[in-house]
Amino acid sequence: MIKIYLDVCCLNRPFDDQTQARIRLETEAIIIIINKCKTNNWQLVTSNAIETEIAKISNREKLKQIIEILSLATTRILVNETITQRTLELNQLGFSPYDAAHIASAEYGKIDILLTTDDRLLNRSLRYFDIIKIQLANPLYWITNFTEKKGD
Repeated sequence: MIKIYLDVCCLNRPFDDQTQARIRLETEAIIIIINKCKTNNWQLVTSNAIETEIAKISNREKLKQIIEILSLATTRILVNETITQRTLELNQLGFSPYDAAHIASAEYGKIDILLTTDDRLLNRSLRYFDIIKIQLANPLYWITNFTEKKGD
């Protein structure tokens, strides 16, 4: 079973301006991924890092819907000393505190793919591909390439 970690950018994407083609297509990819998690084909994973970041969302309806998506998660990665130390290491490489925490949590949870719509995060992760122990990708790119390879 594929373990998927959607960062908060992905969780927020369905609430962004859908008139932009890229945003609309990324939203459709995220919806496909969420539906695969609903049917137990794929496993959605959440973490304390996600919970901490979404707690800052002021729009209560949006927050409620994101929490509903996260309720599909079958695994929750709890912060521990290993994750905290790795977060600090990644932060020193220039990853934001939240991005570093997401990567550290996903690494600890042995996630198959961390999906994000954040271009800066993706570009920085490419720079440190030899240090990061998990794969990061844009959901549209990943769903297109993954399903073509797997015939899903």
